[in-house]
Amino acid sequence: MRLACGVLGWPPRVFWEATPRELAAALEGRFGRTAAPLDRAELEQLMAAFPDG
Repeated sequence: MRLACGVLGWPPRVFWEATPRELAAALEGRFGRTAAPLDRAELEQLMAAFPDG
């Protein structure tokens, strides 16, 4: 909500009426495409480097 209202300038009503896809499209339009999601091997590497326990 901070990004939508603060950075994109959306009023709260517009934020709450938007779908997640619409918000993602607006953010992509403002900031460009984001990095690809992690694949399983990358996730496992991070989990080994930073264990929860």
